[in-house]
Amino acid sequence: MEDNRQIIITISRQLGSAGEYVGQQLAKELGILYLDREIIEQAAKLFTPANLDLESRDEKVPSFWKSLFQSSGYISQDGYITPQIFPQTDRDLYNVETDIIERVANDQSAVIIGRCGWHILREHPNHISIFFHADPAFRNSYLQKLYHITEEEAATMMSKSDKDRSRYVRTFTDNEMHDARQYDLSINTGRIDLDDCVKIILNYIETRLLRK
Repeated sequence: MEDNRQIIITISRQLGSAGEYVGQQLAKELGILYLDREIIEQAAKLFTPANLDLESRDEKVPSFWKSLFQSSGYISQDGYITPQIFPQTDRDLYNVETDIIERVANDQSAVIIGRCGWHILREHPNHISIFFHADPAFRNSYLQKLYHITEEEAATMMSKSDKDRSRYVRTFTDNEMHDARQYDLSINTGRIDLDDCVKIILNYIETRLLRK
């Protein structure tokens, strides 16, 4: 694309709908930043193990944050954000990632995966929000190939993820994740080749930019 203006793409997705793959390809085609695990790592820099009383939060949407810190490993304190606060609740933790997403969006173009980015950046003038979904059979098959697991294991992953992500979105946005009205594009990745999905989105982006 020849237009050099800033653009922010947020991707929400069902597990197994290949949202990460499409997001990576979009970032590559556009030559912009791709953010997924990086957001988690930046959030982790604000905490020490003493602040992570996650076991006591079983009734407060803990699964996302528990896995977040178990996988990120309390990395070093030097980096994108200087530690200033030590959040104690899941709402505080959500606010930390919101701050990171907003800082990135104000600084450069990026593709941002998950973390309610569509909601956080809904007022950003150059924001395009996308939701990827697919039928259970496609998602199950995709997960089997991606993680080398059985059909039963994939079905369990899908069920748990759908519940966790829906609860997470509802808790922090008061919206339903599957409501297509809150996204610019909603794409069924089980009905079209994934690389064609990338082309469709690129065409949409170009059309949006030309209108401004």
